[in-house]
Amino acid sequence: MSKFEASNTDLTKNQNLVMGALSQANGPLSAYTILDELREHGFRAPLQVYRALDKLVELGLVHRLESLNAFVACQHSSCGGDKRENVLFAICETCGKVQELVDERLLDTVKNLAENEDFSLSKSVIELRGKCGSCQPS
Repeated sequence: MSKFEASNTDLTKNQNLVMGALSQANGPLSAYTILDELREHGFRAPLQVYRALDKLVELGLVHRLESLNAFVACQHSSCGGDKRENVLFAICETCGKVQELVDERLLDTVKNLAENEDFSLSKSVIELRGKCGSCQPS
């Protein structure tokens, strides 16, 4: 059972619909793409999507890709439990595939760098851009 399936009974109808759209997507979706996909389910305004996305991000079920201004369903069960505010993504510039990466050592290094500069880190999103294995030339 996925993290979404385990928690979807606690979500509103709109949150469930938005989460479903993101879970079924082949890549990141903008709020307006989600709105277009869900119009037949009663979505009429961007605010409906943004409210659902805000709650899904808060619950750790969805991540915002800063550079793309788009959203992806979380791929790791640990995100919702500890409200992880430090995430890494590999984004393929050819096919658009997004892979969520977990490397606690790297995240600890980022936290330590911030602390060494007397910087109070509240969130870090590291986005790696390049080509996935499928899109690299043989």
